[in-house]
Amino acid sequence: MDASTINLIISLISGLVGGNIAGAATPDKNLGGVANSVLGLLGGGVGDFLLRALGVIGTTAATTAVTGQPATGHEFDIGSLLANIGVSGVSGGVLTAIIAFVKDAMAKK
Repeated sequence: MDASTINLIISLISGLVGGNIAGAATPDKNLGGVANSVLGLLGGGVGDFLLRALGVIGTTAATTAVTGQPATGHEFDIGSLLANIGVSGVSGGVLTAIIAFVKDAMAKK
């Protein structure tokens, strides 16, 4: 597997966890396990993709900073791994929370 596939898998799993944590944190707005998981997957994947596309997080920036040598893309970078997990988990949770609040607001009308 190449690095982009591994990053995608990590993003999806982190987003899934983030979506379910967001659902559990707000029981009155919980969308259910399946909806929380699907929205978390979507939020995790899209959030990570957007931040990488915008250059906010990179795959090899920490390696280059530590070694002073240009990264070849084959190094293991713990900073990028943690950034991927954090960004994807938060993105999954945020999307789940937004949809839950919109659904709740629409139900009150």
